[in-house]
Amino acid sequence: MSAPSARLAVTGSTGALGGAVAAALAEAGREQRLIVRSAGRAPRLEGASIATASYGHTPEAKDALRGIDVLFMVSAAESADRVAEHIGMINAAAEAGVTHIVYTSFVGAAEDSVFTLARDHWATEQHLRASGVNYTILRDNFYLDALVSFADADGVIRGPAGEGRVAAVARRDIAAVATRILLDPAAHRGHTYTLTGPASITLAEVAEALTRHTGTPTRFENETVEEAYASRAHYGVPSWQEDAWVSTYTAIAAGEFDVVTDDIRLLTGNPATGIDALLTGAE
Repeated sequence: MSAPSARLAVTGSTGALGGAVAAALAEAGREQRLIVRSAGRAPRLEGASIATASYGHTPEAKDALRGIDVLFMVSAAESADRVAEHIGMINAAAEAGVTHIVYTSFVGAAEDSVFTLARDHWATEQHLRASGVNYTILRDNFYLDALVSFADADGVIRGPAGEGRVAAVARRDIAAVATRILLDPAAHRGHTYTLTGPASITLAEVAEALTRHTGTPTRFENETVEEAYASRAHYGVPSWQEDAWVSTYTAIAAGEFDVVTDDIRLLTGNPATGIDALLTGAE
């Protein structure tokens, strides 16, 4: 007799990554619980139930997670309270009896990362590893889907990235990896995977690809750090958000995103998606 399937919960199903994972699990015939902040926004999928809760250590979170074995925990929206939300959700999961968390972290997450948001992921990883819950960590490189939208209305990508390189990864590849793991979670307990694109590229090369595939002339303009803060000041966002925006580019310049692995192919059997394939819609 085969072992019973793990009971799954998925967060972030109203977003691009979590939504793709939830859809893939439904297509595979797996039951799942979608944990969302607003039930009305949850996708309607075969075999999926819906529970309402926000990240954090709350009664609602614990109730939403009771009876679940494996939680796919997409990192929370960027905020000043993000680490506290993550830690609270991990604690709620542990108290609810969840035995395995699959968490979407960031490449090179460290206490002293140049990219400020990677420090949040490091703090979350540290808490998850110490929680007593089994874990699988997906250290994703920068999203390729986001990188190709960096050009402004004038067709210029601006930032202090210099000639630094980034092995940006397509969300669809992360979703494929996460789905494989959730379909056989026991095989991936305690593993940390680094998910990247097939090659590291400069922002000038991103601009060239956008020009080639969209027909819209696009170029990269290197800024100083001071210029980067000044050119973004009009948005009026909090300082932590400005730091995150600017450090995206300074981390590229520092080589933090210049990491290429073969983990996507090893886990899915398919090569990672490059920028040309993403922009042309090729599989």
